[in-house]
Parts: sequence; C-alpha cells; structure tokens
Amino acid sequence: MRRAQRNGQVWVEWYHNPLSAFSAFFAGDSALLLRSRFMPSVADFVADLEAFAPTRTAADWDNVGLLLGDPADPAERVMTCLTVTPDVVDEAIAERVHLIVSHHPILFRGAKQLTAGRGDGRLVLPLVRAGVAVYSPHTAFDNCAGGVNDILCRRLGVTNTEPLRPRDGSRQVKLVVFVPDTDLVAVSDALFEAGAGSIGKYTQCSFRLPGKGTFFGGEGTNPTVGQKGRREEVEEWRLEVVLPEARVAAVVRAMRKAHSYEEPAFDIYSLKPGTSGGEGRIGELAGPVTLGELAGRAKAGLNAALVQVVGDLNKTVRRVAVACGAAGEFLSDSIRAKADVFLTGEMRFHDALTARTADVGVLLPGHYATERPAVEELAAQLSVKWPGAVIWASRNEFDPLGNSV
Repeated sequence: MRRAQRNGQVWVEWYHNPLSAFSAFFAGDSALLLRSRFMPSVADFVADLEAFAPTRTAADWDNVGLLLGDPADPAERVMTCLTVTPDVVDEAIAERVHLIVSHHPILFRGAKQLTAGRGDGRLVLPLVRAGVAVYSPHTAFDNCAGGVNDILCRRLGVTNTEPLRPRDGSRQVKLVVFVPDTDLVAVSDALFEAGAGSIGKYTQCSFRLPGKGTFFGGEGTNPTVGQKGRREEVEEWRLEVVLPEARVAAVVRAMRKAHSYEEPAFDIYSLKPGTSGGEGRIGELAGPVTLGELAGRAKAGLNAALVQVVGDLNKTVRRVAVACGAAGEFLSDSIRAKADVFLTGEMRFHDALTARTADVGVLLPGHYATERPAVEELAAQLSVKWPGAVIWASRNEFDPLGNSV
C-alpha cells in the first residue's frame, strides 16, 4: 500500500505484492495496512445505497443500480455527482476514483455502439479503461425517505410532509389455515420460511386463535386425527398470515408439506392495497410567507443563481408542493392537493400558464439547483458510514445553465 497527497486529500494504493506490504509495515505504514483491511468494495456501497434508496421503487422507465463496473472491486475513493459529464470523467480519472455515484444514469436511453469520442462512448470508455464503476439511484433517491425531495423540503422549511403522488403498495393476501396443536410450530415455520408473515420491518407475524373443527371422513380417506366414517371434532388453531400475492403458490406448497392433514382446510383473502411511499412531497411551512419571500429562501437554501416565479410575489403561501428536477407533470397533483405553491426544477411554458390560471404559485430554481444539494449531502452521509474511504461530491461539476446575460 502506498500513500500520497493529491489536492490536499490522502489516497491509498493497495499492495498486490505481500513483500511490499511487509516492507511498508516496517516503514511506518502499519496504520494504513490495518485500515486497508476494512476498505469497502463496490458491492458494499451498492448494498448500502440499495438499503437507503431501494431500486425497486424507481420509476419503470428509469435505469438504476450498478450500471458499470465489477462489484468485487475495492472502492476506497468514491465521488458523487449529479450527472456523468466529460468534466466529471476527467476528475474521476485524475483523482483515482473507484466508484462514481451519479444521480442521473449513464446509458439512460440504451446504446447500440460505444466508440471513442462519440456519444456515450466518450464518457464510458475512459471510465472502463480506468476501472471506475458507476452507480445511479436516480428516481429511487428522488423519493426515498431522506432523499432529494425530503432534502428540498428541509431546506425550504416545509414540514408535516407526505407523498404528493402516493404509490400503491404491493398486492397482499391473507392466508388462513386450520392446524392441530401438534402442527402449529411446523406449519408456522414453513409459512415464514416461504415468505409469509412480513409486515413492514417486522417478520414472522401471525395471528392464532384456538377453536374446534369438524370433519367426516368418507371412503378412501385416512384421517390423521380420529376415524373415517363418523363426524369428528378436533381442537385446532386458526393461523393467519399475510403474504405478497406473488408468493401464494410457494407458500401454499410449503404449508401443505408441513401440515399433517391429507386435506388441510385453508382460505385466501385478497387485501386492498395500501400506500407505500410515493413521488414528490406536499407539506406546510411553519407560518404563512409571501411567494417572493419563499423564492428568496429557495434561492439561498439551494444556492441557485436565480429563481423563476409564476404568480404574484405578494401572494401569501403556506402549503407547499415539491418535486425535484424536471417535474412539471406534478402540477396537476399539486393543484389536486390544494398547494399554494409548487417548486420544481423546470417547467414547460404552457404548464406555467395552467398554474397561473389555477392560482398556484410556481418556483423554478433550475434542475441543477433542486438536485445538486442532495448529491452533496449524500457524499457527507456516505463519509460518515464509511470512514475508511475518501468520499466527496464532484468539484468539477457545474450548472450548464449557470450563465445569463
């Protein structure tokens, strides 16, 4: 392992030769050698980011997750950015970055060819040659707890937030099965292992109620309890669990295998989907302010060069809707939620006219200004989680619309 200074930051190089590592130990690099043992891999960061902003919650049209690189590679130098641009690529290579966490995906629209100096190839090929991995959380990061929209709300002073466009949760069913006391543990364990019994962050959830069941076994039956040819009454448990609709077949198979009855009695009930997060945010300020005052707060809090405003600057506002980036499509949701003002990065001209007709103020700090702060906060968050790595937000990145005349 070798240590050097570059732009005021310490970077560490792994020793691939054990003799070099042994020599380094006696040369005074023992602390670095110890530290290297705990260096995270690309896979470690992927797992951490997936837990924070699950890619399954991203928009259907999005391209998220690990988009370039080997999960097994070490990731001791990590850089976040809003977009992978030539400037960001140059910085990543010069700074020996192992992993770029880019809000916007590379290869977003797919690519039929990657050639040097053209299109996506101009960005991707230098990263491949330098061994730089790229991960993008994009819309999963936009809407997760503590994500881009929550950061916007915090910087604006918007509290008591909820999703502007709620998302239906996964379809669930309830399985009710009747089991004798001797089967209760085995059947419960089988259901849980097959994927039933999860509610939020809790697992192995069930409801159990004792009762009495009856049956009459006809010819050709072989009852586990009692005799065929007469009505039997059996002490049983009503065992209830919830499970994803997609797991019904697997869970029923597991239940039948663990159950001692020839024909277990069970019911499956469809459940009405609940909500599970959603897109954008709607909330309230601590007190009413003018539209102009909120615009000033947004400009300062987001470090925006300017904030375009639709509506009367003296209009009193309190209920605020937020959707980062290019999210003019959420104007209708804002109107439906009775927002006084809607903040997004950019909006089409005719949507601005619609907002004015609906008497909903609009603040447009710019696409970059609504998302870059979250990229910076993500770098700080990862630095706390992974103190053995060097992590920063790109210093070369800038707003392409930052100049005005």
